[in-house]
Amino acid sequence: MLEVFVVAFGLGLDAFSLSLVFGMCQKVCPLGAKLRLSLSFGAFQFGMPILGFFAGATTLHYVSSFDHLVAFLILLFVGIKMFWEGLKNRPEENVDFSKGIPLLLASLATSIDALAVGFSFAFMGNAIYARALIIGVVCALMSYLAVSLGHRFGKAFIPHPELLGGVAIVAVGVKILLQG
Repeated sequence: MLEVFVVAFGLGLDAFSLSLVFGMCQKVCPLGAKLRLSLSFGAFQFGMPILGFFAGATTLHYVSSFDHLVAFLILLFVGIKMFWEGLKNRPEENVDFSKGIPLLLASLATSIDALAVGFSFAFMGNAIYARALIIGVVCALMSYLAVSLGHRFGKAFIPHPELLGGVAIVAVGVKILLQG
């Protein structure tokens, strides 16, 4: 079971990175925004291994050939949107990326690799639901911690966090693309 926690931590790192950036971009970071972000990331990290588990070798083979490109394009879109919002917003405005399409796309992009992990779990037995639950909970906790830390760090040290955040999200996308 220790290996599941290690896998969960590894899968949660992309969500942690984006949560940190999102937290930095919030002028005000209410509990609702933290919960929406962390629960969305956790829910996708829970669901994708289950989907991968049941998808089978044929389907996963086709998806895995371009999943890194899909994740890159999604994060590129979210990063450019965040950067653009940072350029056009006045300092007193709050850009909330914890809801709507940007949250949905970020949740999907950070959980695509969990699809392949779910497929590999099929060879390890049928306890997919317990494994997926651990992955989802670990990711949600990591995301909540990251958005909280990012908010504290962003408020204290970064004058225009949306600009830095947009660049950071695109950088995470490039990392995924290069690793694919």
